[in-house]
Amino acid sequence: MLLLMPRVAARIKQIPIPEQLQSLSLAPRHLSLLAYLLFDGPMPVNQLAARLEVAPTTVSLMVSDLTRQGVLQRHDDPDDRRRTIVAITDDAETRAAIEGWLANGATAWRDAFEPLSGEERATFVRTIRTYEESSGA
Repeated sequence: MLLLMPRVAARIKQIPIPEQLQSLSLAPRHLSLLAYLLFDGPMPVNQLAARLEVAPTTVSLMVSDLTRQGVLQRHDDPDDRRRTIVAITDDAETRAAIEGWLANGATAWRDAFEPLSGEERATFVRTIRTYEESSGA
């Protein structure tokens, strides 16, 4: 693992940001936020914050920034007008760029997890989480 993890991190850093998104100054935290919205669908800010393990105000700032840049859109929750639902934009070109950017990683994870049982997948996730917590990251 000590040899593998730096190679994995280096490979991830080499994934080019699509041309349509290069001017947006996207950081790794944006990648995680976009991945949740792409693969799990629209969700409230508080749910995104819980998944990203950051404060709701941090997510609100990220969402505001990406909304101004046309990457995300917000709308009121029809069941609770006090909540805001966040989604990836309806703009087909921007959405396609995001999907293309994240597709390789999603495919790689599917390939890696497919032969594993549910218990083995859970063990892997716990192991990576423990590593992250222990490394001071």
